[in-house]
Amino acid sequence: MLIAAVFVPSPPLLVPELNGLAADETDELRAAALTAVSEIADCADWTVVGTGPAPARVTPTASGSFRGYGADVRAELGPEATGDADPGLPLPALIAGWLRDRVAPAVRADVHVVPADAARDECTALGRRLRAGLDEGETPRGLLVIADGAATLTAKAPGAFDARAEAVETDLTAALAAGDPPALTSLDPDHCAEIVLDGRAAWQVLAGAFGAAPSAVKIAYSGAPYGVGYHVGTWRP
Repeated sequence: MLIAAVFVPSPPLLVPELNGLAADETDELRAAALTAVSEIADCADWTVVGTGPAPARVTPTASGSFRGYGADVRAELGPEATGDADPGLPLPALIAGWLRDRVAPAVRADVHVVPADAARDECTALGRRLRAGLDEGETPRGLLVIADGAATLTAKAPGAFDARAEAVETDLTAALAAGDPPALTSLDPDHCAEIVLDGRAAWQVLAGAFGAAPSAVKIAYSGAPYGVGYHVGTWRP
């Protein structure tokens, strides 16, 4: 059964080896993410949801590397991961593996990468299907959502500055803090694409997985240190 849904952002800068001398600038975000994920460390399995340019599924036997991002830091999706570390794994799988390795090495993480342009109904339907699987039996399971907010909040942001982004990011922040699935579902896919809010699809999978409001919400971090919205928190069913 689902114990909790944890959400964290997807930037490779969570990995200290990728930041060099600037690693301390992300200490607060990194600590928040590791602490939040520790709330599902005792689960047998994690179902992980992230976004990417194309759909993908990464199983718990996979291992990857952040070599493509600047450092050969290994990330494994489960204790039975074998073979050479694949630097081509989708970023959500690498982030999930890196977190798992540090706080929950016994966990098996099954990663679902949803296209960033997936339709709203497709995302919420996937969330409902995943929730049904998470709730089967008495085995404790966790949902890990790896998603960013808008990437156009400042002039130095990856997507440059878009004046429309702040209002949407404010709505996203409020929805996460209030535990409001309908508000996440209401995010407009086309508008989110324009302001480079690629995490929208994963947020709407989270909404579908809950449907009704969570029984408890905890927000550990919300900010935009590099012009991208980053959120860390927990929803409990």
